[in-house]
Amino acid sequence: MTIKIGIIGKTNTGKTTFFNSATLDTSEISSYPFTTKEAKTSTGNAITLCVHPEFNVQDEPNNSKCVDGWRYIPIELIDLPGLIKDAWKGKGLGNQFLSIAAQSDALLHVVDCSGGIDSSGKITEAGTGDPVSDFADIEEELIMWYQKIMEGNRDKVSKLIKSGTEVIDALTELYQGIGVKKLHLIEALKLLNLEEKEFDNFDTTDTKKLAKLLRKISKPTLIVANKIDVSGADKNFNRLRERYNENIVVPASADSELTLRRAEQQDFIKYSPGSEQFDIIKPESLNEKQQKALEFIKKDIMGEYMRTGVQFAINVTVFKLLKMNSVYPVANEDNLSDKKGRVLPDLILLKNGATIKDLANEIHTDLTKGLLYAKDLRYNLRLPTHYQLRDRDVISLVSATKKQSS
Repeated sequence: MTIKIGIIGKTNTGKTTFFNSATLDTSEISSYPFTTKEAKTSTGNAITLCVHPEFNVQDEPNNSKCVDGWRYIPIELIDLPGLIKDAWKGKGLGNQFLSIAAQSDALLHVVDCSGGIDSSGKITEAGTGDPVSDFADIEEELIMWYQKIMEGNRDKVSKLIKSGTEVIDALTELYQGIGVKKLHLIEALKLLNLEEKEFDNFDTTDTKKLAKLLRKISKPTLIVANKIDVSGADKNFNRLRERYNENIVVPASADSELTLRRAEQQDFIKYSPGSEQFDIIKPESLNEKQQKALEFIKKDIMGEYMRTGVQFAINVTVFKLLKMNSVYPVANEDNLSDKKGRVLPDLILLKNGATIKDLANEIHTDLTKGLLYAKDLRYNLRLPTHYQLRDRDVISLVSATKKQSS
């Protein structure tokens, strides 16, 4: 599966700069409201330590790449247009925004931590805006949209229930188009003590609470406190962490990351995304302005926050919020290769709790038919098909067909 992460927030928060720095895309960046008029999609990476040094082999990646012992796993990033008030009613680019946000597995909510935009998203003097309120405004739009789906389809849901459909199944059908699963609804109804209440007796308070919880469960969200490099932003960063203590908040300077990525492209510096340092390799090629920019990043960003936060935010979203595990399937257990002889060619991301059978299904649906067991090649263990995989497992699947051929 390809993980899709949507980048949301008000206009002028630095969403597109974040997107460009993570993907090296060249989307337009300006201070005009709604520069991003339609969603843009590009490839970024989640980065994790590769297992090949542990097995003392040289890997030959196929579906990802390995650089200096780090695996770069392609993911899809979506830069969404900025939201305005009443977007859930269809105002501005609301319908387009919300329909695409629905396709995301998780959301990165970018706020201007410097307080440099007003409530409508227009640029103002740093420190006069309120990123805490900005986050709340966008959240409210998403929640109202979730509630609108339910309130606008009451008759449809009621008819399904009266025809014999279970409440949970009727609601699952209603929300399936925006990534809400049956297990999400079961959890939300249970937490709100609405399991036994008849749907026709749900009032607007019930549907609002249910919408809020469904939005939270079905679209895990990380807050990116962008523009942390601006004076005074650190105070807003602390306010965000205190106010939204149920969310992970990551300080970031997307502008600094983009500067480093562009400098690295031109071979001015040696830098890996997410790294806590960089080395200048062509100081003679840098002008005074470029030198000062790099000095600022090294001292005020990495010296203070260790990293620019862009790649870190993506990694945390994939491995913490979405709870993905990296699994390496191989065909040949002796040399850890696929059928073409490539060593540790593929890395597959699977949700925490995924089993050997899920892995087989992810590789090819036919593999599940004759699946007997799997081998954990780190510990030389035979694993049953219901074994729940762990991060960094290196696995060889054994099927009836494979056994006969060997």
